[in-house]
Amino acid sequence: MLPGTDVPVWLVDMPRWFERNGGPYLSEKNQDWPDNAQRFAAFARAVVELACGRGGIAWSPDVVHCNDWQTGLVPALLQYEPSPPATVFTVHNLAYQGLFPHDTFHELALPPLLWGLDGLEFYGQLSFIKGGLVFGDRLTTVSPTYAREILEPEQGGGLDGLLRHRSGRLAGILNGADYTLWNPATDVCLDHHFSSRSLAGKAMTKRQLQRQIGLSQSNEPLLGLVGRLVEQKGLELLIDVLPQLLRRSLQLVILGKGEARFERVLQQAAASHPRQLAFVSGYDERLAHRIEAGADMFLMPSLYEPCGLNQIYSLRYGTIPIVHGVGGLADTVVDASLANLKAGTATGLVFAEPTPVALITAVDRALGLYGQPNVWAGMIENAMAQDFSWTKSAQGYLDVYQSALADRAGSSRPVSVSA
Repeated sequence: MLPGTDVPVWLVDMPRWFERNGGPYLSEKNQDWPDNAQRFAAFARAVVELACGRGGIAWSPDVVHCNDWQTGLVPALLQYEPSPPATVFTVHNLAYQGLFPHDTFHELALPPLLWGLDGLEFYGQLSFIKGGLVFGDRLTTVSPTYAREILEPEQGGGLDGLLRHRSGRLAGILNGADYTLWNPATDVCLDHHFSSRSLAGKAMTKRQLQRQIGLSQSNEPLLGLVGRLVEQKGLELLIDVLPQLLRRSLQLVILGKGEARFERVLQQAAASHPRQLAFVSGYDERLAHRIEAGADMFLMPSLYEPCGLNQIYSLRYGTIPIVHGVGGLADTVVDASLANLKAGTATGLVFAEPTPVALITAVDRALGLYGQPNVWAGMIENAMAQDFSWTKSAQGYLDVYQSALADRAGSSRPVSVSA
């Protein structure tokens, strides 16, 4: 059973494909497993067996919900079953498409009719993600804005034409936050708890965090960043403005791991400014919670962001997010414009263009507001009042499941489309 529920869970046990060191997608050297196509094709076939009541258990689903390219073959293979369940396919990040050479299509012994523009072929390659996009009864992304963005060439990854064709069955549903884990009043990773009614614990957490990571015990605003150190997350923007940031009266803590070039620059900068900048390579769950709770502001300069969760966590902890207005960031953070400040709705700083000038301008705006205690307190109160729990998101998925069931009842398979 799923812990704390009466929901049964079945796990697919395939030691040949999945019992190995490293992660489910990448090796210990942070590289794609060379047999990923075979691994996830085998997993897809196992899911199809279970979905069609051939899994050795007295149960079969009404809806199969697939996520990202690793499960893209499931909707494609299910169309060959006599009475398949409805399918929903969710795109978490369209940049990862599961592309493999044409020969792989034959090696996997996939049905020949699946090869072609209205199947799994993508510019001469095998595309796993097209299986979900073409044959899923309903499609979703993890935020409404991202659902619109992938319909355009800039973020469509070459699939925008297909997505526009299927846009009538595409919906954007925000990921939700688990507030049993991310709640400053009860967070087990914190020694000092707080709420919007009493922020003393936040100030104490900031001091504790400064001591832990070796920053000076300063009243200067503390900016945090937690995440993968890759280009998508806006690391080049951050590196470009880092000298300017460090000339301002602020502190910065960064927790993450990623490209060596970014880590190297951050390590050097931290060594040169030890009382102002702390960089921790890797991931530490407890430290991540303390950064969310102890920082005054949170940086998310992502070039694109299908949803993002850290800005949602930051809002709950009264840590004002500074974000590039794309994807889920645009859907969750309300910019501190004069009109929004006057209306009492501002929860963060949003910049429109992914440029160093726009990022440093947004930081300067935040620093100016931080220097106005009453205004800043109002933003913290607004931020902490936001509700991005799973309740609303779950209802959205239930609605999509009902639509998928209706689609399946009215048609034996989704319409044929071309890329």
